[in-house]
Amino acid sequence: MTHLKGQERARYVRQMFSQIAHRYDLMNRLMTARQDIRWRREVIERARLAPNATLLDLGTGTGDLAREALRRYPGLRVAAADFTLTMMRVGEQRHGKLPWVAADALHLPFPSHSFDAVVSGFLMRNVADISQALQEQYRVLKPAGRIVILDTTQPQRNLLWPFIWLHLHLVIPFLGGLIAGRRDAYTYLPDSTEKFLTAESLAEGMRQAGFVGVGFRRLMFGTIAIHWGKKHAA
Repeated sequence: MTHLKGQERARYVRQMFSQIAHRYDLMNRLMTARQDIRWRREVIERARLAPNATLLDLGTGTGDLAREALRRYPGLRVAAADFTLTMMRVGEQRHGKLPWVAADALHLPFPSHSFDAVVSGFLMRNVADISQALQEQYRVLKPAGRIVILDTTQPQRNLLWPFIWLHLHLVIPFLGGLIAGRRDAYTYLPDSTEKFLTAESLAEGMRQAGFVGVGFRRLMFGTIAIHWGKKHAA
């Protein structure tokens, strides 16, 4: 399904995440051996939030990043935004209320210069237009505001590649079928990982959107990356 474009891709992604919402968090823990918890902590660290800052958790899913931010900084003003309502409902049922917002990453319902930081976890490889998504995040950031992106990235071909391939194409779909009952959804995941931008290409896309101080760090044998940058100061 990675060949889908535009609204067709958006509909597929929304439907897919609606169907796996009740097992999404568990699958993340299994696929990453619980490393995703540590990665989200690093995302919040790199956002460099002041205690009373404004934060947008874009593509929030069940709200993991927003909750981590509020755990560290209870005085934050947070918007937890996603276009898959089922994911947010599951998050509220399991973990309690957050300031949930229904939002499309390509057309954010926020005024310009609204947030001190925008963070996302496993959002960007699913959007239909990466450039527009980055431009929207740039728009809603305040001057000198920070962006931090956690997502998959194209694995580098090295001695570990055969083991990475087995994990992506055999282990993950097997777990997806067993735990979530949706092997097809967890076939999409490795396919979208291999077809997503390289870490270097996403960093360049961030620069083209106007971000400065862009950097990234690869994780989990090069299949995950955290990117960061900031908006120009006024």
